[in-house]
Amino acid sequence: MMVDRVVPLTPVLWPALEKLFGKQGACMGCWCMYWQLPRKQWEATRGAGAKRLFKLRVSEGPPGVVALIGDDAVGWLQIGPRAEAPQWNGARRVSAPLKEADAEDPRVWAVTCFYVKSSARGQGVSEALLKGAIAFAKKNGARAIEGCPIDGTASAGAAYVGRTALFLRAKFREVARRKPNRPLMRLIIKR
Repeated sequence: MMVDRVVPLTPVLWPALEKLFGKQGACMGCWCMYWQLPRKQWEATRGAGAKRLFKLRVSEGPPGVVALIGDDAVGWLQIGPRAEAPQWNGARRVSAPLKEADAEDPRVWAVTCFYVKSSARGQGVSEALLKGAIAFAKKNGARAIEGCPIDGTASAGAAYVGRTALFLRAKFREVARRKPNRPLMRLIIKR
């Protein structure tokens, strides 16, 4: 399966993303709001509420990129400044920033979530998404991009953060490891 293009998610593409995410909102009604909301609020908002909030986020500017084949979305990657994913910055999280200031620096971006259509998995969609996300971040002034993928083999559900090998192929380097199978990885954007 060859991805035609990877583009920022805009309101025009909402129907394609909505179809990709399906009735479950990608995963358990998340609608990619898990990292934006405090846990209790996220639990109360999952499903239709999270969908409304995510649609509002999309209307305010692209919160990530979509992989398209024709007009069909086959993958999604959430990326943006760390400040836009406050739960990702928690001090006890494996994804916590190395320097506290990075959590508020609009030039330090984070890859927080991948979602690939089940029939498209294992066909290079995640790689295309990450490459497109790097270009999107660079175009929007990022000086660094961080991710906190998972090592080795993991279920599709656990791999929503991406796999370490994928980040290594994209030239990210490990900057911290707070849990045995979860490195914090960083790519410095060259201008």
